[in-house]
Amino acid sequence: MAQQALPEREARLGRAMGADGSGAAPHAVVLLLPGGGMARSMRRRSAVAAAAIRPLARRLVRAAQQGEPDTALVAHIVHYRYRGWNGRAAHPAHDAEWAVAEVVRRYGDVPVCLVGVDVGARAALRAAGHPIVTSVLAVSPWLPTAGDAGSEGAAGSEGEVGNEGEVGEPISQLGGKHVLLVHGTDDEQTAPELSYRLAERAKKSNANVCRFEVHTDGHNLRHHNAEVAALAENFVLGTLCGREFARPLTDAMAAPPPLGLRMPLAAGFGRSLRR
Repeated sequence: MAQQALPEREARLGRAMGADGSGAAPHAVVLLLPGGGMARSMRRRSAVAAAAIRPLARRLVRAAQQGEPDTALVAHIVHYRYRGWNGRAAHPAHDAEWAVAEVVRRYGDVPVCLVGVDVGARAALRAAGHPIVTSVLAVSPWLPTAGDAGSEGAAGSEGEVGNEGEVGEPISQLGGKHVLLVHGTDDEQTAPELSYRLAERAKKSNANVCRFEVHTDGHNLRHHNAEVAALAENFVLGTLCGREFARPLTDAMAAPPPLGLRMPLAAGFGRSLRR
């Protein structure tokens, strides 16, 4: 049977949030990569997933403006060509790489933070290799099990050998970046243990890797949404705008595994940062 041709679509950046209209290059850019929700799907990108990540984009831009009015932080939501990861094709990862190149074309060599959720988190981790990418925030990352990797036909070609010969996601592109993973311990859609193992591998060659666990919360982190948003704000503005990291984030970066990779996100984290 002949393989069905893929619909011809292009990735694109959503409207620039935080742009002042002057045309001046921003100080930094945040690229937000929504969840896709499916391992395989050629359907159009999910408008619902893009809408779900928009409040975080607005929060980051607003926080940058409130702290230092001269700090121009621009945020774009990346709109994928296809909804699914689609095995070896890894469409969202390639779309994320395109988005980073598009930032260079539009704004020049400004620092970039990749913020991804679910499938978007995996794409953010994959696309971190570009020199302008300063940091990566991966929330509830969707990572393949060994069986998934085999079904993608990608284990031997796109993965890297980790502990005990285990083939997993590549991590070399994370070298020199600040990397934060956040995962709910009760997530039934994406495995928290897989994100821990990835962080553990990355931490061996990059001290600036940490991971927070959100206890008793699920995939969408609804019960601790305020704390997760505050942690994301602190991390993004710390890596892009030179803001001071909160003590828990500093401690997590400094702590060796497993402590720094199983750091509990305390209730009220956001309130503790307000003066």
